[in-house]
Amino acid sequence: MVDKFIEDKVTRVAVKKDGQEVKVDFNDLKSGGFIKQRQKDQFTVRLRCPGGRIDTKKLIEISKIADKYSKKSVVHLSFRQSLEILYVDYKDFDNMVRDLEKIGQKVASCGPRVRVPTACGGCEYNPNGLTDTQKMAKMVDEKYFGTPCYHKFKISFSGCPIDCARTKEMDLGFQGVVEPKWDEDTCTGCTICSKACKEDAIKSHPETGKPIYDPLKCIWCGDCIRACPTESWQAKRYGHFVRIGGRHGRHPREANDVANFIPDEKVSEAIEKTLEWYKINGKRGERIGKTIDRIGLDSYMKFMEPVFRSGEPLGRKV
Repeated sequence: MVDKFIEDKVTRVAVKKDGQEVKVDFNDLKSGGFIKQRQKDQFTVRLRCPGGRIDTKKLIEISKIADKYSKKSVVHLSFRQSLEILYVDYKDFDNMVRDLEKIGQKVASCGPRVRVPTACGGCEYNPNGLTDTQKMAKMVDEKYFGTPCYHKFKISFSGCPIDCARTKEMDLGFQGVVEPKWDEDTCTGCTICSKACKEDAIKSHPETGKPIYDPLKCIWCGDCIRACPTESWQAKRYGHFVRIGGRHGRHPREANDVANFIPDEKVSEAIEKTLEWYKINGKRGERIGKTIDRIGLDSYMKFMEPVFRSGEPLGRKV
């Protein structure tokens, strides 16, 4: 089908690849990160920026390349943390990619494969961060980026329950959590923790002021730990809350909550096994959330049991 809003109706163009001119389909170009614009001969070139992080020196060089090849000298920051160079003539692809390679910058990809992971700042510098999301995004980009799937497969990492990286809308999402523990001996009964808890999981004893903790209301955000002036609240353990099958767009689906307190060392295994289950049970053109709806979540949970047993059963959503 030809889009009537595209100025040129052709679907194939001649581009230079490794010095040779070849005819390439628009869909093949899109899979490689070159996305057709509505303007004749012009494309958006999507760059690979795992976790949305770019070295400042590289960013300066990217700006120079964008100024050189973009007909309007403009870039766009996508909703998934990619840097996109707009208004690039397809005849310049070969030279542009060569210039990007010189500074160590790769072009991203679209299509049915594992996409570039997204992530918030995590615990590196954000006071709310509980997990090292940037480290996890880098690991996913190095190990799983470009893995063929039946449809697009998006992975994201949020460092805390605020969930800036929208794990509920991803094919596979990991959200940082911390389990608090309380030491009565060092507690002064100041009631600060109960005031800090937005989930009403901590109430102050009416006489002593000491906390009465309800773990069923806790969302493992760590606010009580950060607020406690005597460090009576401490971290018992950190981990990841895992969600599967989410998507946004015109047919949104909220992800299923499937595991809690998965440690860092199990994240790679969780991704590997999930992709394996998807490969066995999915169909061409089907997002993993739709596969879960068709096959059933129990099938996925049974398959993932060796990985998820390192965490704990879920009692509720977070």
